[in-house]
Amino acid sequence: AEAEDVTALLGTDELIKNMNKLVAFKGMTVEAYDETGAAFAYKDSVGKTDDLYFKVSKDGATYSFCVEFYLRGNDTDVYKAVEGLKVGDVVDLEGYLYWYNGANPHIISVKVVEAAPEAAPAEPEKAEEPAPIEEAVEKAEEAVAETAEKAEQAVEEAKDKVEATVKETAEEAKETVAAIADKAADAVNEVAEKTEETVEKVEEAVAEPAAEPEKAEEPAAEPEKAEEPAPAPAAGVSYDGSEVTIRFYHTMGSNLTAVLDNYIAEFNKLYPNIHVEYTSVGSYDDVRDQVSTEITVGNQPNIAYCYPDHVALYNLAKAVQTLDDYIGSTAEITRADGTTEIMGLTAEQKADFIEGYYNEGLQFGDGKMYTLPLSKSTEVLYYNKTFFEANGLSVPTTWDELGEVCAKIVEIDPMSIPLGYDSEANWFITMTEQLKTPYTSATAPHFLFDTPENRAFIKQFREWYQEGYLTTQKLYGGYSSGLFTSTGEIKGYMSIGSSAGATYQRPAKDADGNYPFEVGIATIPQADPSNRKVISQGPSLCIFKKANPQEVAASWLFVKYLTTNVDFQAEFSMASGYVPVIKSVAENPVYAEFLANADGGNYISALSAKVCLEQQEAYYTSPAFNGSSTARDEVAALLPACLTIPDSADVDAEIDRLFKKAVESCEYSL
Repeated sequence: AEAEDVTALLGTDELIKNMNKLVAFKGMTVEAYDETGAAFAYKDSVGKTDDLYFKVSKDGATYSFCVEFYLRGNDTDVYKAVEGLKVGDVVDLEGYLYWYNGANPHIISVKVVEAAPEAAPAEPEKAEEPAPIEEAVEKAEEAVAETAEKAEQAVEEAKDKVEATVKETAEEAKETVAAIADKAADAVNEVAEKTEETVEKVEEAVAEPAAEPEKAEEPAAEPEKAEEPAPAPAAGVSYDGSEVTIRFYHTMGSNLTAVLDNYIAEFNKLYPNIHVEYTSVGSYDDVRDQVSTEITVGNQPNIAYCYPDHVALYNLAKAVQTLDDYIGSTAEITRADGTTEIMGLTAEQKADFIEGYYNEGLQFGDGKMYTLPLSKSTEVLYYNKTFFEANGLSVPTTWDELGEVCAKIVEIDPMSIPLGYDSEANWFITMTEQLKTPYTSATAPHFLFDTPENRAFIKQFREWYQEGYLTTQKLYGGYSSGLFTSTGEIKGYMSIGSSAGATYQRPAKDADGNYPFEVGIATIPQADPSNRKVISQGPSLCIFKKANPQEVAASWLFVKYLTTNVDFQAEFSMASGYVPVIKSVAENPVYAEFLANADGGNYISALSAKVCLEQQEAYYTSPAFNGSSTARDEVAALLPACLTIPDSADVDAEIDRLFKKAVESCEYSL
């Protein structure tokens, strides 16, 4: 795409309207970067392996720019171009705008359109009028004679000094050598004497048994030194009781905001000066888009629903607050009811989180914690329990078993499509986790999924698709629950979809008020039963940086309250269909009764939650980075594209081509 010229917008608020666009700044004049007069400066002047800075001016105003090393290293054209700049060069710049304390460009191109003019040679001083030739010759002869005489004197003086120095040095050297020789001889003699004495003692010791040594008197006990108390560790960040308002963006409907309202009221009994305002923005992507826009003007909320790729996007502007200092804070907070709590998480609270959900906050490649889980879902296998029992079919636990079950179902009902899988992306990514094959990495190189093993499982699924065993949301044209709950001629008998959508996988009641069939729910099939993996989904919460640290502290306390409060987690789970993120919810009497009623009919949501809790050790999350969302989109398109390759084509070659194209598309997005 051609860069949009935004030179006229430099220094204005209009510039931020071009966020994430390829822009150009044209006709900029290179200025001296610092007092040395250099046209640029290295952040790391020794290794030259870090950011490169330079300044340019336009219409009397000067602007600083940077080539960021992690995006454009010292072997790239733009890095080398900046290293070649001269003060006075006129340049055109191109880059992508992002937000960091204002609109800033990731510079990707620097072109000199007009080189700096060469400096004019210095004007030579005007020579004196020459004297008459005879006079000049006479003066020259006198100067030569005088110089020769001085040179001779200098040579003689130098000669005398050298001779004296040589003699003196030689004498000192002789004295030094003699002294060293004497000392060496003395040392040798001393060693020899000691060696003889030692040999004699050894011989005596060998010849006669050693005498019993006299018992030495025990020394008086050393008085114990009192231990100095270890310095008390710093308590960490805290909340000082300030009156603050925090804004929270989410996607909750009215059934869930009713639950949220109740618990905000309970939270305010503890922290009356923390005022929580929330906005239901729409979908998860709507939250992402609105927050991204507001970050560009510094008006982001305090807290937001998030998925990992959202956080990676926000972190391009370094807008998300890391939580490590808050989690680890031992500062004691006194609440309005007189009770106290520590600012951070206790060891018991951390251990109470379902590990796979908690670790999602750590998947950004730098080892830091960016999110806490709020409510989660995963994928489960829904199956027509009535049909399976009537036909003696076993619920598949592996993908090989799934293929066998699909073949049997087609024999029983040739018009059926046995399996529908809702998320193509989840299917691909989950297979890489189950097979322990590469998908992506939070550090470069990021896109690793083009491997023989991954192409092999795609080829297997293609064969099943060609046999009529399965379909996906894209190929079917809608959620597979429609196929699974169908009572028409073409139907499905298994569906892999979100655990939070259990009620959509239940067929409508017939005229007599009965369900046409009972639904069973199980863990999705595995490639290796010893390495069980199912995806972790559902919203987490992130906190944004703010100028007022008490807003951040208050936001943390509210996030901590929602994620660790057993009653809220239980009630929110039952209302939403999502799974609680802490284990202790199972001990809540209301939630325990909810699970006890689980069945494949009226209480299908409870059945789904029960299966999710039983497989909590199997949850995984994928690395999150700028580009992880693109990778997910690309493999989501890759899978159905491979499934539909016709038998008449060179299947292996076409799969190879589609994989390479997907990786190239991912890399191009960066």
